Amino acid sequence: MGRLLFFSFVSIFSFLATFSEVVITQHHVTALPLSTDSRWIVDENGQRVKLACVNWVSHLEVMVAEGLSKQPMDAISKRILSMGFNCVRLTWPVFLVTNDTLGSLTARQSFQIHGLLESISGIQANNPSIIDLSLLDVYQAVVSSLGDNNVMVILDNHISKPGWCCSNSDGNGFFGDQYFDPDVWITGLTRMASMFKGVPNVVGMSLRNELRGPKQNVNDWYRYMQKGAEAVHSANPDVIVILSGLNYDKDLSFLRKSTNGEAWKNGNSNQVCKRVVDNMMRMSGFLLDQGWPLFVSEFGVDQRGTNVNDNRFLGCFLGVAAELDFDWALWTLVGSYYLRQGVVGMNEYYGVLDSNWREARNPTFLQQISALQSPFRGPGLSEANPHKVIFHPSTGLCVLRKSMLEPLRLGPCTKSEAWNYTPQKILSVKGTYFCLQTDDLAKPAKLGIICTDSNSKWETISDSKMHLSSKASNGTTVCLDVDSNNTIVANTCKCLSKDNTCDPEKQWFKLVNSTRSSTMK
Repeated sequence: MGRLLFFSFVSIFSFLATFSEVVITQHHVTALPLSTDSRWIVDENGQRVKLACVNWVSHLEVMVAEGLSKQPMDAISKRILSMGFNCVRLTWPVFLVTNDTLGSLTARQSFQIHGLLESISGIQANNPSIIDLSLLDVYQAVVSSLGDNNVMVILDNHISKPGWCCSNSDGNGFFGDQYFDPDVWITGLTRMASMFKGVPNVVGMSLRNELRGPKQNVNDWYRYMQKGAEAVHSANPDVIVILSGLNYDKDLSFLRKSTNGEAWKNGNSNQVCKRVVDNMMRMSGFLLDQGWPLFVSEFGVDQRGTNVNDNRFLGCFLGVAAELDFDWALWTLVGSYYLRQGVVGMNEYYGVLDSNWREARNPTFLQQISALQSPFRGPGLSEANPHKVIFHPSTGLCVLRKSMLEPLRLGPCTKSEAWNYTPQKILSVKGTYFCLQTDDLAKPAKLGIICTDSNSKWETISDSKMHLSSKASNGTTVCLDVDSNNTIVANTCKCLSKDNTCDPEKQWFKLVNSTRSSTMK
């Protein structure tokens, strides 16, 4: 079995040490050993397994998975699957399993301690069978419900003392902090690993979320992460072991020897995207080039769609996520909290579900990420010869053609054309003589068979490398664009200068390597 090294782009850069079991089809999860084939996670048959996860919070003061006062547990599990996720990163605090007083509390008692009588009523209405179970039994019930619905689980030790994460001074940041006793932590990991030994849908354990603070150092990272990994593997050899990096899990660069949130609003998006991607590759993405798998275990945006920083970040992130085709976990499932930072019933605008946990908060967002919920390539995905798809991050769609007579349009990547991008910078439909061409400004792009003229050559320009540029028939430089009907057109290139108010997302396209055929996706 090979070792796996995973990172998180936004929060968790993670190392995966070998040993797990799962193979996923659309409707079924089967226990099989996982191993690595270069940078890919594969099942026992050598088929790639891509983790498309969502984070479900269970580490706050109440220590009950959020949302159970709003909807039946089984309904939430089914909703997760229906949104295209095959995996949940389920958080937990160390004290849940090491503090017998806390762990033995019933759900009812925990809510009563915090004065959450309305939540008790909600759970009695939606999940009456768990209200008088111990907190540990409730956690196990959630895992079981996810398993019944063929959803994999990664158990994520998010924090020691239950509560919201994270700050440099919360006592939970690094080994030796007020609440982060390494021996207690290892005891907690061992107990949790033992508790879920033999539970087939528990496929991984993340040893710690967002290591941080003034005490962090490389030597202690190596010392204690190795001990934690060994403890988990000894107790339960059938789970993937995930170790997070330093600096709020943004940094694994020490194994090789962030960007201001307002930058997206105040800077040129192409330039900011380049800085973000360059920084990610320097801090952790280099591992891909060394043949290690990587996992983005937290990324997220304001689901209301009104946050300029988040919207522009998302387009950049989805472009690189498609290009690199790594595994990931979205932050977060949670639509609202029982109690967060002293606020009862706080709405979570980064939550993929609404505050009642019933519907998707932003269906457009789900479309944006849907193409990334299946692998583009990897071992076992050889239904088609290697080719490119033209991915549009802003919509989550790909460039399609219906016929020679109809214009090219955006549509599901499951039906994408197989494109070939030549050294001469020609984009041709693989297996045909047809190539992508510009016409006049603001006119639909077209397919043609004379592919030697300048209007048939496409270069990736701008700092983001996501503008596809060519020459119109009059010699004007144009970029691929999308009109209001999702028709592919050629327009004047946007945002190539340092204009900070310009939004280039409609003109962002990514040429993505793929080996999956349109009939199997």
